[in-house]
Amino acid sequence: MKVYFVDSFTREKFKGNPAAVCIAQNKLDNDTMQKIATEIGFSETAFVEHIAANTYNIRFFTPKIEIPICGHATLASAKIIFDTTDLKTINFINCNNVEFPIEKARDKIKIQFPVYDTKEIDVPQKLLDALGIKEILNKRYNSETQIILLEIKSAGELATLDPDFTALLNSYAGIHGVLVTAISANDEFDFHYRYFWPWAGTNEDPVTGGVQTFLTKYWALKLNKTKLKAWQSSLRTGNMDTEFLEDRVYIMGEAVTTLEGNLVI
Repeated sequence: MKVYFVDSFTREKFKGNPAAVCIAQNKLDNDTMQKIATEIGFSETAFVEHIAANTYNIRFFTPKIEIPICGHATLASAKIIFDTTDLKTINFINCNNVEFPIEKARDKIKIQFPVYDTKEIDVPQKLLDALGIKEILNKRYNSETQIILLEIKSAGELATLDPDFTALLNSYAGIHGVLVTAISANDEFDFHYRYFWPWAGTNEDPVTGGVQTFLTKYWALKLNKTKLKAWQSSLRTGNMDTEFLEDRVYIMGEAVTTLEGNLVI
């Protein structure tokens, strides 16, 4: 099976978020896909199966579980298909039959995602202590992704967070992760964020696109603008442009391929 490693939401190799893209020629069972994702060890591995014309099934596995949406692995998969075919548009269908229309947008790839809402949630002090956060401005929860959103005052504080991941994992149950975000301190970006998810994947995701299903709407309403620039202040760093259009959100980013080979299964 052809497999590619792609760094997403960056134009530099070994930056952004690495994803594995597996082009499945035959049906793979869930156990096999999970074992491959665990073996590779990236935050997500995508399994892509051609259906017809420009339509593909896409499945996402972390080293621990299958998840329905993953922005950087979607971008990585689109990058490979655009590079290896003559297609100009792609339609991905995930495990929940949600469609992700994708197109080339000049030097970037443009992905359409659904828009999700958030609601108020109480979070225990031990979760904040595990993250090293002393004060929060807002706390929300998205049920579709099972992610808690915390807004804090400073992008500088966000960049220096050094969570105790053992304590974080034990501080809350029944979620996939915690997203911490802050308004940008400069004009280059609108907001910064980091995503911690030891419950369902790795300790920290380098660059996370799937959270824009609710994070873009959150900041679009807060800043009263529809087009935004996001920066993920992880160790590898990464960035993307997003656009909020009431019933959908667009994510635009770049990606670079770092490995191409054959996986023996």
